[in-house]
Amino acid sequence: MSIWIIFKLLGSLALLMFGMKAMSEALQKMAGPQLRHVLGAMTTNRFTGLLTGMLVTASVQSSTATTVMTVSFVNAGLLTLAQAISVIMGANIGTTLTAWIMSAGMIEGKSFDITSMIYPAFLIGIILIYQKRHRYIGDFLFGLSFLLLGLGTLRTTGAEMNLGENETLLNFFSSFSPDSFLTTLLFLLLGGIMTFCVQSSAAVMAITMVLCSSGALPIYQGIALVMGENIGTTVTSNLAAMSANTQARRAALAHMFFNVFGVVWMLFVFRPFVDMVCGWVGYDVSMTKDSVESSVFLANASKLNFVLAGFHTAFNVVNTMILIWFIPYIEKFVCWVIKPKKVDEEEDFRLHFITSGIMKTPELSVLEAQKEIQAFAERMQRMFSMVRVLLTEKDEKEFAKLYSRIEKYEGISDSMELEIANYLDQVGDAHLSDDTKAKIRAMLREISELESIGDACYNMARTINRKFNGKTDHFDEQQYDHIHQMMELTDTALVQMNALLGGRKESFDVNKSFNIENEINNYRSQLKSQNINDVNNHKYTYAVGTVYMDLINECEKLGDYVVNVVEARMGTRQRVA
Repeated sequence: MSIWIIFKLLGSLALLMFGMKAMSEALQKMAGPQLRHVLGAMTTNRFTGLLTGMLVTASVQSSTATTVMTVSFVNAGLLTLAQAISVIMGANIGTTLTAWIMSAGMIEGKSFDITSMIYPAFLIGIILIYQKRHRYIGDFLFGLSFLLLGLGTLRTTGAEMNLGENETLLNFFSSFSPDSFLTTLLFLLLGGIMTFCVQSSAAVMAITMVLCSSGALPIYQGIALVMGENIGTTVTSNLAAMSANTQARRAALAHMFFNVFGVVWMLFVFRPFVDMVCGWVGYDVSMTKDSVESSVFLANASKLNFVLAGFHTAFNVVNTMILIWFIPYIEKFVCWVIKPKKVDEEEDFRLHFITSGIMKTPELSVLEAQKEIQAFAERMQRMFSMVRVLLTEKDEKEFAKLYSRIEKYEGISDSMELEIANYLDQVGDAHLSDDTKAKIRAMLREISELESIGDACYNMARTINRKFNGKTDHFDEQQYDHIHQMMELTDTALVQMNALLGGRKESFDVNKSFNIENEINNYRSQLKSQNINDVNNHKYTYAVGTVYMDLINECEKLGDYVVNVVEARMGTRQRVA
């Protein structure tokens, strides 16, 4: 075997993996927001969740993408873990479409050769890419073309290698007894290890198809490799989820449990099940190379691609039909195995929704960033609530404790802004749709304004702290009433902002936020004029009036920052505080 053929084999696998990735990302760019809305709306029960997972995965050609979207919805509270498990089950069925595409792409013969469409697809793709309106369709055609080109090259390379005539390879596979249970376990383990090493079940499936269709690898060992691929791909996702949050790790464990359970029961009915699939496809399992002519043997062996694809589909469908009734018990099991971490929220400023371990596409990363920004905004509202409590706190120890918490929140807000911004910068380096680029720009504006809200809260806390430590006289009852009314208006503005960030902007009435801001501005102007009169009338000292107006002005600034967040989210003009 020459070095050139080895490079050709590896290069064709690289083309295959790149084509799958490009095709999946293009599909997600075309239908990203709609897919997320479908996933959120069509999971009312386990059966609709199963159907949704199957359709979404078949559409985007990536079970990983569907799983990441599902976990993001669980984190956001839009899906329960039980609903997520049903979607992941559906994703396992949807991803089997890939095997059928590959088996069609590796058909050899003049009657039907799907790879003949590669070059027209490349031509149409490049034309569409240069037409801005349809460039995602062009990206999809390029990805599909690279996928088929990789499969075609892999097929021809396999033919050039004469694997069916390679005595060394044939002797190696024949050294394993086809009737031995140990042989099945060994190839199952080999399939899992290969998938884990190359990080692509599609690549291992392609190698398995080449080996089987050439007559080098017996069907039972090939099927065992496919079963191993099912487990290998879940090992990858579990390792990736180790650094993620509790729900992500539970979803990954449920995925592994689903596939491992399926492999276990399949081992008990292995040969009858494989023979049944072979009968459907029309493959003769009893035919050997020595019993018939070479052309007849190879014609029979060429059907093995469809046997592998058929087994992959049948295995996942039957496994799902069995386990869909036990979803509540699977949920209890994964929750029992993976306990939630107990952390002090004030000490824990890690990002909860953005996880570097789980593989995802840029389009899906935006969803996780949005959930993180929502959590950021909720944290800022809690910080403002602490400031309101601080204003009326009389106990010295409790005051110091609360002030210390506000200081920690201010540090957390700085860290969250930087970490989310760095994450969005990384996402922005990828090829994105115009819609996603606009969302990233809006998000960067949002986190900047949210950090300013944290600064405003901290400035108020410092002002209250100075007053508490006796550097100025206390406010009178009327000043307290005015501050409380201003803070109530400001808190209402924060509530509206969080309602927008947590929902869909199409259903949000932005005029509510603008009306509250106008109320805050008018009230600040009223209190400013009244403060000048009260100081002139000696109702309180100038120093007390200054501290009083500092709090009022910070509330007004905070209201402006809130409106800036709202306008960034709605995609309208930027206001200056």
